[in-house]
Amino acid sequence: MKAIICEEFGPPENLKFGELPDPKPGKDQVLIAVEACGVNFPDFLIVQNKYQFKPELPFSPGGEVAGRVIRVGENVTEFVEGQQVLALCGWGGFAEQVVVDVDRVFSLPPGLSAEVAATTLYTYGTSFHALKDRAKLEEGETLLVLGAAGGVGLAAVELGRLMGAKVIAAASSEEKLALCKEKGAHEVINYSKEDLKTRIKELTGGKGANVIYDPVGGIYTESALRGIAWKGRYLIVGFANGEIPKIPMNLPLLKGCSIQGVFWGQFSKLEPKQSFENIGQLVKWILQGKIKQHISRRYSLEDSSEALKDLEQRRMLGKGVVVI
Repeated sequence: MKAIICEEFGPPENLKFGELPDPKPGKDQVLIAVEACGVNFPDFLIVQNKYQFKPELPFSPGGEVAGRVIRVGENVTEFVEGQQVLALCGWGGFAEQVVVDVDRVFSLPPGLSAEVAATTLYTYGTSFHALKDRAKLEEGETLLVLGAAGGVGLAAVELGRLMGAKVIAAASSEEKLALCKEKGAHEVINYSKEDLKTRIKELTGGKGANVIYDPVGGIYTESALRGIAWKGRYLIVGFANGEIPKIPMNLPLLKGCSIQGVFWGQFSKLEPKQSFENIGQLVKWILQGKIKQHISRRYSLEDSSEALKDLEQRRMLGKGVVVI
């Protein structure tokens, strides 16, 4: 099969387009013909050996796929050949075929295209888990989203608005903030030009943000934390900035706030029932037209390494998708 291949850990420029052996499903596994694969920041990290999971070389990046079941392994009764599915594979999705454990595969309802499905699981799944299960965001609260024009950030903006929060979107350019407004942000902060803490206070009447969603890390974390409300909840989602921040621990004490980690991949494994319910709710909202993924660019399989370069250069607004 054709695939993008990581033969050695390093930058996206090292990836090669070539042939890998056709995979075969083992016990409790499903073989999927990939039709679309979402592009996510973990894909960029995993080819550099900077992610929590470290696949054996050689491998293909791409952890979020949609396609058609072409074979099932021993013990699999939930799926049949020809069925349209969505799967969280971790890696292997930038390829024509991928094998996925059956408990990471979800049936696609009629009316949900492969492109939409393959760009929804990571971003909306992460953001919905963060806001609903971790922060327990309530109607009328103020939500601040950092990196708000990225994949998970834009999903958080849209979901926060849908859940009844006042949403403040923070990003680094006017183009990105314009997109955030289109997705429902009530207020915006350009943190490349404005002081983040000061603007949070101004936009909240001095009270601060009840929930802060942070997939960026780096220099913005401490400034944002200083703008949190009393008993606020600070969500650590990722470190797209490339730097893991060191937080002065007197700040949670003074603010009476909590700092909560958001690791959706582990949540979906350890709490599968709740994860399935969340995905079911997201699919319902998608079919009702209440949420809609912003796909900034479509890539061919041969050119999919360009998607990771676009992530690296912060050129991707919303999500990219590899179409096979």
